[in-house]
Amino acid sequence: MTFPQSFVWGSATASYQIEGGHDADGKGPSVWDMMAHWPGKIVNDDHGDVACDHYHRYTEDVQIMKNMGLQAYRFSLSWPRIMPDGTGKVNEAGIAFYDRLIDELLGAGVQPWITLFHWDYPLALFQQGGWLNAASPEWFADYTKIVIDRFSDRVTNWMTLNEPQCFIGLGHHDGMHAPGLQLPVEQVLRAWHHALMAHGRAVQVIHEHAKQSPTVSWAPVGVAYYPAEETPENIEAARCASMNYFEDKSPVWSNTWGSDPVIKGHYPEAGMKKFGHMMKWFKDSDFEIIKQPLDFYGVNIYQGHPIVADDQSPKGFRDVKREQGFAQTQFYWPHDPKSMYWICKTLYDHYNIPIVITENGTSMHDWVDEDGTVNDAQRIIFLRDYMRELGRAIDDGADVRGYFLWSLMDNFEWAEGYRQRFGLVHVDYQTLKRTPKASSYWYKQVIESNGAVLRDAQVVK
Repeated sequence: MTFPQSFVWGSATASYQIEGGHDADGKGPSVWDMMAHWPGKIVNDDHGDVACDHYHRYTEDVQIMKNMGLQAYRFSLSWPRIMPDGTGKVNEAGIAFYDRLIDELLGAGVQPWITLFHWDYPLALFQQGGWLNAASPEWFADYTKIVIDRFSDRVTNWMTLNEPQCFIGLGHHDGMHAPGLQLPVEQVLRAWHHALMAHGRAVQVIHEHAKQSPTVSWAPVGVAYYPAEETPENIEAARCASMNYFEDKSPVWSNTWGSDPVIKGHYPEAGMKKFGHMMKWFKDSDFEIIKQPLDFYGVNIYQGHPIVADDQSPKGFRDVKREQGFAQTQFYWPHDPKSMYWICKTLYDHYNIPIVITENGTSMHDWVDEDGTVNDAQRIIFLRDYMRELGRAIDDGADVRGYFLWSLMDNFEWAEGYRQRFGLVHVDYQTLKRTPKASSYWYKQVIESNGAVLRDAQVVK
């Protein structure tokens, strides 16, 4: 288990989840500003108006990153903070905030990795149809050009979209996330297609206008099927499930439905057999926009699905029931480290481009002890086990170049409000006091040793 010397260790956040300052200094509203104030929509009627107040406390937060030894910080920009109406006028105060943040990071020796869109879509553009509007890719391209013009003199690492599976699947189909729509599948597919075109246009803009040679990708969520027992038959079934299986209600949770267009320039055959009849409206020439060169494949991975091959099943596999009392996180997600290994191996073998883990982490029951510490031993165990599997994937040939732990600090966890704590740093939402957890000190050791500490069976005591 050896991580490359050039391996990047970082952490990640998203603008709406931590910034606060929801209407500060000319910022426009987003769909999450809208939905978070719908009664009963978010746990405890929580919202992100203040969140972690990173907008005003970013210098403190960057100092925490420096103390932790982070090499890189993945964060997203708030589109309506930069362009309050989504298009047209630029909010110079919003630009100035990100200027200060970028300079603070560079001064601390932390490389900024910017995500252009992590779900806080401008409300003004949603009111014009949002991702359903055929103009949405050009809206996103215009926003991207503003960002590249202003920040690419110092920033070289870019991601376009974070988890379209969520902001389209959960936001436009299931209605759990903003903008809270429950559209028929035909319209979900249209919004999805426009989002892919927005990705492609953004990559074009970055390559055309970046002031330094850019590194560009996106960050879809990884759907990991893995063999419950590592036999040749089960391994092949898991590979096929991860890349070829499509649920009946919607294709968006398939790895290939988004990544084949982005990397290969077409929708996957298995998906088109099920859903192509709903998509007579798109043009083959759209893929000339969607397919753009990527420098790595971003993977957000938290859990997986153990399966075995089953020739009697129409799917070619069957799910394996987990044992009674299996380990779960606070989010009721399974402790599933094998998913890390298999998603890396499967995606790398299929697409043959380098991988960066753009999100991985866990929500746990965390609180501050009477001595002022937060002892989150379970998080350390979780991270250790997933990182070991990441190292195993690298040893077995997967070209993985970085790992971004979700999340730097506790934050607004979308529909879950403040109930879930994913952070390396505890946030008291009444006082906004930051308290680094035990896991943050452990992660510092991981970074300083380039993962060597993970070999120690006694790393968690």
